[in-house]
Amino acid sequence: MIEFDFSYRKLNVYQLSKKLVTDIYKLIGTFPNTETYALGDQLRRAVISIPSNIAEGTAKASPKEQFHFLEIAYGSLMEIMCQLEISYDLGYIDQVQLRQSEEEIVMIYKMLSSMQSTLKSRMQGNHL
Repeated sequence: MIEFDFSYRKLNVYQLSKKLVTDIYKLIGTFPNTETYALGDQLRRAVISIPSNIAEGTAKASPKEQFHFLEIAYGSLMEIMCQLEISYDLGYIDQVQLRQSEEEIVMIYKMLSSMQSTLKSRMQGNHL
């Protein structure tokens, strides 16, 4: 077996976003069957996008490219929050489930924001 260091695996934001994937998938499992290819599918695609874009961004050489992938992850995070609110409004999840997911989303948001700030500083440093 070839050993390779996938640096994104060490990032707390990546690990937490993978946990969010698992948690959202479990929530979707409780949705009515009519939502299998509608709201549930939207949630699946959006939540998978977060760790995927974090991982892809770490493979990019420039801070500008890395920042771009974090922006995509952030957009997907907001999409999930919106879809969870709709799920709550439709009675698919309860308030406790919504709040638990929101807490995870806020933590991921803060981590992404911190990473973006660091990358912004690097990008500004390159222009001096």
